[in-house]
Amino acid sequence: MRSLVKYAFVASGAALVVRCGGDVPRGTPAPPDDYLVQVQAWRDQHEADYRRDWVSIAGLHFLSPGAHTAGSDAASDIRLSAGLPPTIGRLTVADGTVRYDPAPGLAVTRDGRPVTGPLVLKEAGSPAAEEIRIDEVRLVVHSSGERLALRVRDPNGPLATGFLGFTWFPTDPAYRVTGRFMSDPEPREAAVPNTFGDQDTYTIEGVVEFELHGQTLRLRPFTTRPTRFFFVFRDASSGEETYETARFLYSDLRDDGTTVLDFNEAYNPPCAFNPYTTCPIPLRENVLPVKILAGERAYPVEVKLPE
Repeated sequence: MRSLVKYAFVASGAALVVRCGGDVPRGTPAPPDDYLVQVQAWRDQHEADYRRDWVSIAGLHFLSPGAHTAGSDAASDIRLSAGLPPTIGRLTVADGTVRYDPAPGLAVTRDGRPVTGPLVLKEAGSPAAEEIRIDEVRLVVHSSGERLALRVRDPNGPLATGFLGFTWFPTDPAYRVTGRFMSDPEPREAAVPNTFGDQDTYTIEGVVEFELHGQTLRLRPFTTRPTRFFFVFRDASSGEETYETARFLYSDLRDDGTTVLDFNEAYNPPCAFNPYTTCPIPLRENVLPVKILAGERAYPVEVKLPE
C-alpha cells in the first residue's frame, strides 16, 4: 500500500492580516475559577473518546464495485483484522450502495440486535448506516470523497495495543482568546483535500479574526452545524513541537458575533497516530505564522501505511 501523501505549505504571511471589516475584541473575559479543572476534564473526555473511536481503527479497505469476500483469511478479497473470523461473509458494492451478506452461523449485531440476514450498510446518496459488530470488532462504511471504504475498529489490534498515548502542553490561559466572526457574502461548499488525496466537502461561511502574541490573525473555520465552528490549522510549531499536518479545534459562535478560541483544547487529528484515518488538510489561509505552544503535542513517532 502507498505511504501517506506529504503536504507542504508556505505560510508567506497569508494568515497575518491588516485590520479590516470589524474590530477584533481587545480582550478575552477572565477564565472561570475552575478553568484548569475544566480544561483537564475536556482533555480526559477527549482521550476516552479517541481511544474508543480512533485509536482502535485497524484497517480501511476501499471498496470497488462488485462482490467481495471478507474475513481474516489470507484468501479473502478483503483481508480484515486478525480479530475477526476467517470469513465474515460477502460485501457487494453497486451504484453507491453497499450490501452485506453475513456468513452462515456468524454472530453479528447492529445496535445490540442480532443480524439474521442480508442488510444494507450504506444506501446510495445517504450517510452510512449504523456500524455492525462481530465480537469486539466494529465495522462501518466510510466515505472518503467519492470513494467508499470499510472501516474496521479492533480494540485488540496492534495499533490499539501499541498506542503511545496523548501528550499535552501545560494549560496556559494566554492561549484562550476571543475572536470576531466576519461572515462572507454567502455561505459556500468547498472541496477540501484529505490525507488520502480525496476531496471532502465542507461548508464555509466566513473567517474568525483574533489577536495572539501581539499579532492580528485570521482562521477560516468549517461550519459543522449552525453556530458550531471546526478549525483545521497549522502554525509555526507544526512539524516540530506539534503534529506536522494539522491540528483541530472547535468553538461556538455567540450571539454577539464573537467566539472563544481556546488553543489549550487544540488536538491532533487521528492521522497523527493512525494511518487508516482520512483527515482534512488545512486551507492555505489557515497556516499561522506564530507558534501556538498549547493543546496537544506531536505524537512521538511517525506512522505510515504498511508497504
